Amino acid sequence: MSRYQREPMGVGGGPAQGSAVLPFLGRQATAHKTAMVFSQDISEQSWERIGTGLRELVNSSAWWLADWLIFGEAAYSCRRYREAIDRTGLDYQTLRNYAWVARRFEHHRRRVDLSFAHHAEVARLSPPEQDYWLRKADQHKWSRNELRRALRASLAEQLDTSDAAGSTGERRQVSQLPEPAGADERQRQVATLTIELSTGQLDKYSKVAAAHGLPVEKWVTQILDSVDRRIA
Repeated sequence: MSRYQREPMGVGGGPAQGSAVLPFLGRQATAHKTAMVFSQDISEQSWERIGTGLRELVNSSAWWLADWLIFGEAAYSCRRYREAIDRTGLDYQTLRNYAWVARRFEHHRRRVDLSFAHHAEVARLSPPEQDYWLRKADQHKWSRNELRRALRASLAEQLDTSDAAGSTGERRQVSQLPEPAGADERQRQVATLTIELSTGQLDKYSKVAAAHGLPVEKWVTQILDSVDRRIA
């Protein structure tokens, strides 16, 4: 028997039985730092259970890394914090992306039956919309890609419905729309535009804008700019 086989390695790198570090392995597999060795007589059910455990571990690690980063930003000086990040050897931008998603979901709003990726798909939405879509994904057992498709289909439907909607009902105003930056002096001047919308239209446009991570005023500006470029 080789030294590699005699000394199974735990996640921390020292000799350890895999089941002590990862309880879901049981006696059917042993975790090494760079490998996992399976018993030759492992049942298909046990193999599937281990896969589920590993999936949950990977999902949890994204939340753990995100919360670790958020804590470090708050607890330590900028210099010490960046030094600590450098010492981990982890990709800084990936960690920042994790932290951005984590900040959008308080601990009690994170759904244990959905992946970190599910939460990332709806992170740009408002909290009530996040909860709505995560609840649907949980109920229908959607994958991350299925959630993405459902969300995009809903946004397309909202746009179509909004275009066809009448102008009856309570009216609100969308005002003070600045021209986009980077244009000439005339375009950089700020103008005020008042648009009358029904309550239903405003609600639908606000949801579409939120899905793009924008307030409704900036989203409307982008739409007008895109129309202007097409007809220019």
